[in-house]
Amino acid sequence: MIPPKSKELEREDKRSYWQRFVEFIHPGPDSREELLDALSDAEDNQVIGAESRLMLEGVLRMADLTAGAVMVAAPRMDLINLDAPLEDSLHQVIDTGHSRFPVFEGARDNLVGILLAKDLLKLQRSPSLNIRTLLRPPVFIPESKALNDLLREFRNTRNHIALVIDEFGRIAGLITIEDVLEQIVGDIEDEFDSQEDVGDIFTLADETYRVSGDAALDRVAEAFDTVLEFNNAEESGETNFDTIGGFIAHAMGHVPRRGEFYEINKLRFEVLHTRGGAIKWFKVYPAPLEKSTV
Repeated sequence: MIPPKSKELEREDKRSYWQRFVEFIHPGPDSREELLDALSDAEDNQVIGAESRLMLEGVLRMADLTAGAVMVAAPRMDLINLDAPLEDSLHQVIDTGHSRFPVFEGARDNLVGILLAKDLLKLQRSPSLNIRTLLRPPVFIPESKALNDLLREFRNTRNHIALVIDEFGRIAGLITIEDVLEQIVGDIEDEFDSQEDVGDIFTLADETYRVSGDAALDRVAEAFDTVLEFNNAEESGETNFDTIGGFIAHAMGHVPRRGEFYEINKLRFEVLHTRGGAIKWFKVYPAPLEKSTV
């Protein structure tokens, strides 16, 4: 005698039959390309919004990325020297605006810990402390670590930064939880960004200008009715620059920090904000006239 099916099993059978029926009428995507097309169709049919589609596509892209593809490369990392005077370290924290810093002792590749900017407040209440006592153990990951796995690790450990190691065990760079999330949601805005900032050159209330580091060099030159080019071939080298940030960083020989400036054609480009080793915003205004020494 065949035992009767349970009600739960019947529900499962009915559900699987319905799923097969729907799939027979509307076959699902069999590849990533078909899935992306399906998301596009869903947006066109107003099933999902544009932002939802971008986020879903970001999740798919992130699944193929590794830490090495997204990290901030080692030469661009802002590091704190454990042996530097506290005053210098405080200025560096303020100037860069980061919340977490790798700390090195001796050589730059000898990273001994992670310093949280907020922990420096403890030094105000307990002067007997020093930066070494505030350090948190660094987390090291390989360049090949998948971003989806890293995001899960960040979430489970409540850690927001990791140091990336190459195949030879050397420091290749660093990656933060923000770097990972931006692969899904796009650039995460900070205090220098706002919803109204849809563009790259803005007039400020004090009659100065705010210029994006990604602004096209030709556009900046046109906006300020000037010529932005190097004086000679030796200075320019073999590189042509498309953005004002790249142009000025090359002219200065390094990525300038917040507060540094570069003057050209009676204009001063003062760095307002940097991020990930690149200039995000300049403040542009007429270069002050040199005072007479007479």
